[in-house]
Amino acid sequence: MDSKIAVLGLGYIGLPTASILAVNGFWVVGIDINAQAVEIINNGHVHIYEPGLETLVRAVTFSGHLVARREVEPADVFIIAVPTPITSQKTADLTAVSAASEAIMPVLREGNLVILESTVPPRTTLDLVTPILEKSGLKAGEDFQVVHAPERVLPGQILKELVQNDRVIGGIDQASAERAREIYNRFVSGDIHLTDATTAELVKLVENTYRDVNIALANELALVSDKFKTDVWEVIRLANKHPRVNILQPGPGVGGHCIPVDPWFIIERAPCEAQLIKASRMRNDGMPEHVCESIMDMVLGILDPKITILGVAYKANVDDVRESPALELIDLLRSRGVQVKAHDPYVYPSMSLEEAVEDADCLAIIVNHQDYAELDPVDIAVRMRNGRLFLAIMSKNIQPWIDAGYMVRQLGCGWTEPAPSELIEQNLFSWV
Repeated sequence: MDSKIAVLGLGYIGLPTASILAVNGFWVVGIDINAQAVEIINNGHVHIYEPGLETLVRAVTFSGHLVARREVEPADVFIIAVPTPITSQKTADLTAVSAASEAIMPVLREGNLVILESTVPPRTTLDLVTPILEKSGLKAGEDFQVVHAPERVLPGQILKELVQNDRVIGGIDQASAERAREIYNRFVSGDIHLTDATTAELVKLVENTYRDVNIALANELALVSDKFKTDVWEVIRLANKHPRVNILQPGPGVGGHCIPVDPWFIIERAPCEAQLIKASRMRNDGMPEHVCESIMDMVLGILDPKITILGVAYKANVDDVRESPALELIDLLRSRGVQVKAHDPYVYPSMSLEEAVEDADCLAIIVNHQDYAELDPVDIAVRMRNGRLFLAIMSKNIQPWIDAGYMVRQLGCGWTEPAPSELIEQNLFSWV
């Protein structure tokens, strides 16, 4: 029976996975090169934010079912859950996957199972991981088994989705896939689907590519709506009344560790074929520039404008800034000589909202954090120098800002309310 599992990589996927395995009766050793993270975990705490994770880690470390180490040691099963970021050339950086495979190789023994969970380009399992493991002198498919079982979870809901979501397991052969299914059956309540390794790799990439292409359509519709001075949010809402239409929402770009990255892995391996995928990526990557220009239009004529960005994480109610479009937006604004302050209750908890908006000429809400849903325009106005608000997200609470005298513009709406002349006439702000 597979009783000891080594999980390589204790980040956003590896640590929750190790903890779920431990609470389901496996003896788990988590491996990470970050000495501080190892110490934190062994003390029953976490170095990343995920709802419910610290409670779970505390329970399994204190029970002895999870221990963190810096060096790989022998186990029955090895799970590789290391990052696969994208390079500046838009190719997959598989350095960590290679390093993890090399670390397993010296302790690999007959009967072991190696599971690659990291998201990778097609054929990585067959062409990179397996050959490295076979340098041990053992033969994949005969002496040990290999599968690709990509994670399919959403930050903020990882612990729930690790259990509830369906799982795709791709083996280098049928026996590998079936053995891996026995591991996941211990904690997965969703269906488990067996296939080959390359298909499993492509499935994960296609899932996120589908969403990226859909978001690119929404973002392009936002630009179209700006041109025709219509409300893209209303256009999409009504279009989605059709039973076979489900357009996602536009935004300032696409962030996170999956959607803005995974499509490039397909483009890298099939550059001639993935033309639509590439065009969608370019559209989404261009949205921070569009948002930057929209904000700059709002502060046109203001001497030494100061802009406050509200929301830096890549999505609402998390602390994850990987590939965050807000960070690119901040760089773009600063490159234009603008003073920028950024507030995020999850990323920068030490900065107060009051401090962030002090003397600002324009607020830009980039992330729909729950903390921003109940902002009081009047309370904020007394601290600002000029009353302007740009919304890169959907908001049903615009009217109070307009009533307070702010100039308000929303992505994909093609107009600004109220017009500057109306602001001057109302004289609601002492600085106007």
